[in-house]
Amino acid sequence: MSSVKKYTKNHEWINISGKTGKVGITDYAQKQLGDVVYLELPEIGRTIKQGDPFGSIESVKAVSDLYCPVSGEVVEINRDLTDHPEAINTDAHETWIIVLAIENTNELSTLLDVEDYNKLLN
Repeated sequence: MSSVKKYTKNHEWINISGKTGKVGITDYAQKQLGDVVYLELPEIGRTIKQGDPFGSIESVKAVSDLYCPVSGEVVEINRDLTDHPEAINTDAHETWIIVLAIENTNELSTLLDVEDYNKLLN
């Protein structure tokens, strides 16, 4: 099954595969943050609405909220990031933070594709 990556204007991405999506932050976001030192992750089973914070990311520069790209239930968290949050700085576009069971696939149409996301940055 192929996956599709979509982006938010807040610099999160979701890699959609079927009815689930892995969520992370973009390379642009990690560069703005600097060295990531801590992540606050949600509990598995938590339901989050599109646009609501699902956790926070702390860097040497700032603490920022992480916003949910679509509504859904957290079905998995990347526990490796608890001990190694700096993995986000190494490869932000491959390092996922949570996996969501997508509640409303219609919300995906409100997200940006890669071309539109790149236009947002320029």
